[in-house]
Amino acid sequence: MSDKKLWSGRFNEPTDAFVEAFTASVEFDQRLYRYDIQGSIAHARMLAKCGILTEAERDAITTGLEKIGEQIGRGEFEWSIGLEDVHMNIESALTADIGDAGKKLHTGRSRNDQVATDVRLWLRDEIEVIRTEIKRLQEALLTVAEREADTILPGFTHLQTAQPVTFGHHMLAWFEMLGRDSERLADCNRRMNVMPLGAAALAGTTYPIDRHYTAELLGFSRPSENSLDSVSDRDFAIEFAAAASIAMMHLSRMSEELIIWSSAQFAFITLSDSFCTGSSIMPQKKNPDVPELVRGKSGRIFGHLIGLLTLMKGQPLAYNKDNQEDKEPLFDTVDNLKGSLKVFADMIPAITCRKQNMREATMKGFATATDLADYLVRKGTPFRDAHEVVGKAVALCVEKSCDLAELTLAELQAFSPAIGEDVFAVLTLEGSVAARNHIGGTAPDQVRAAIARAKTALVN
Repeated sequence: MSDKKLWSGRFNEPTDAFVEAFTASVEFDQRLYRYDIQGSIAHARMLAKCGILTEAERDAITTGLEKIGEQIGRGEFEWSIGLEDVHMNIESALTADIGDAGKKLHTGRSRNDQVATDVRLWLRDEIEVIRTEIKRLQEALLTVAEREADTILPGFTHLQTAQPVTFGHHMLAWFEMLGRDSERLADCNRRMNVMPLGAAALAGTTYPIDRHYTAELLGFSRPSENSLDSVSDRDFAIEFAAAASIAMMHLSRMSEELIIWSSAQFAFITLSDSFCTGSSIMPQKKNPDVPELVRGKSGRIFGHLIGLLTLMKGQPLAYNKDNQEDKEPLFDTVDNLKGSLKVFADMIPAITCRKQNMREATMKGFATATDLADYLVRKGTPFRDAHEVVGKAVALCVEKSCDLAELTLAELQAFSPAIGEDVFAVLTLEGSVAARNHIGGTAPDQVRAAIARAKTALVN
C-alpha cells in the first residue's frame, strides 16, 4: 500500500513530518473501519444502480472491501499515518488490490460526508449497546427492589432523617432515572439516524446519485436535506454527550449513596468484595473503589460535553479541520458510559442490606413526625396547628433522648387532647410506610405493584 497522498496533485512539496503526524487521525479513527467499509459498499452499490459504476466494478469493490475488513479484524492490516485517516487507508489498500476500480469508489462523495456517515453509523450501534446495559442495570435494581420491598430505610432530605421509606422504593427511584436516560438516548438516535452521505464536500455532487437508495441500504430513516448542514454540524454528538452526562450524573448520585451507605458510620449495606479494594498500608480497609471511580468518571464525561460544545461554537459553515477533534471525546464518552453501566449492573445484585442498622437509624431521626401530624389532621386539627403540636413533642423527645413512639400517651396528650390510644399505630415504622399506599408511594404493596409494571415495561 502506497503512502502517497490521495490529494497530492495540488502540492509541490511534501507534508512536514511533524505536521503529518500532528494532523493524522488514523490512530484513533481506525475503530470506525467496519462502518467505513459498510458505507463504502452501500455507496458502490448505489453508484452501480445509477450507472456510474459497472456491475463488475461494484463487485470488485465490494469483494475488496470485505477482504480488507477481514484483514483488519485479524490484526493483519498495516495502518499508515501518512495516509492520515481510516478512509484514506482503506481506499488506498483497495486501489492497491483491485486497481482503477478502487479509484472510482470516491465518485460522488467526500471525506466530509463520509466521516459524518461513519460516525453516525457507529454511534447508532453504540447507543443500542448502551441502552441494553441500562436495561440490564434496571433489571438488577428490580431484583434488589423485590428482595427488599419490606426493608425499612431512613429517607433523607438535606441528608437529615425525614420519613421512613423502603429500600425497594429507593431502588425504584434509581430505576426511573435510568428509564429516562434510555429514552433520551433513543430520542438522540432517532434524530441522528439521517444520512449525510451524498452531501459530498459541502454542496452536493453533479453525479446522478440516488441518496434514498443509499439511506435504505444503510438503515437510515432518510437522507439529509441540506448538504452544508450535513457535513458541518456535530450536534448529534453533542446531544449524545449531553444524554450521556445526565446518565453519568445519575450513576454518580447512586455512587455517592453506595459510598455513604457502606461506610462504618452508616453501615446500611455491604458491597461484595469483588467490587472493592484494600489499602496498601491499612489492613482493615475495604474501599468502595467501583462507585468512587464511577463518581469520578462523571466529571470526565461532563468535560467531554463542554469540550464538544466549545469545539463547535466558533466554526463557520461548512466543514473545518476542527471537527477531527470530535472523535476522541466521543469515543471516550461511549467507552466510559458503557463500562460504568456494566460494572453497576454486575455490582448492584450483590449488595447486602444490613437491615437492623437501617431500622435503628430510622428510629433516631423522628421519622414518623409527619405521620403524627397527619394523624392529628384526620382528627380535625388544622395542619399548621398539628405541625406546631408535633414540633413541641419532638422538642420533648430531644430533651429526653427518646423517640416519639417512646413517649407515653399522657405525655402526647399534654400537647393535644385529640391524641388517643390509636396514635401508636401510626408511630411505628411499618405503619408509616404502609400508610403511603398509593401509586408512587413507598408502601410495600405499592413497591411490588411498581415492580410488576416495570418488568412488563422492560419486556415491551
